[in-house]
Amino acid sequence: MRQFLAEIGIPTQEVELSVETFLPGILIENGGLLIDPAKLLYPGDILHEAGHLAVTPAAERAQLAGNVMAGKPDQNGIDGEEIVAMLWSYAASEVIGMPPEIVFHPDGYRNASNWILNNFRQGIYPGLPLLVWMGLTTTEGFPKMTRWLRE
Repeated sequence: MRQFLAEIGIPTQEVELSVETFLPGILIENGGLLIDPAKLLYPGDILHEAGHLAVTPAAERAQLAGNVMAGKPDQNGIDGEEIVAMLWSYAASEVIGMPPEIVFHPDGYRNASNWILNNFRQGIYPGLPLLVWMGLTTTEGFPKMTRWLRE
């Protein structure tokens, strides 16, 4: 997974995190991911957080840090940015051969992981037009991506 992220331009670094993080064992910092394997509970969360980095415009990516959804207007709900990060992480899981159940685990996604997985299995991709608008895929081609990082 870390090799895939490096190849597409998302830096990762294995570190010992001494600060509280939004997701256990993962911290977004300066547009990259710091990963503490000893604290990481759900490896699939790495892909989801990478998805947030990937769908952020390139000019803003390096400024991302911490909980990227904090302070957003709809931080308590699921907004477009969250949905496209989910779609991106699903596409990435397909490419690297990680079962989507590892990304969309039962302890995340506000108890909607089964709903998300069932939709994806049926080819229903909420938010896909936004991912297409970002220039990362096509409606017909998803989950194949035409580009992994937003320009």
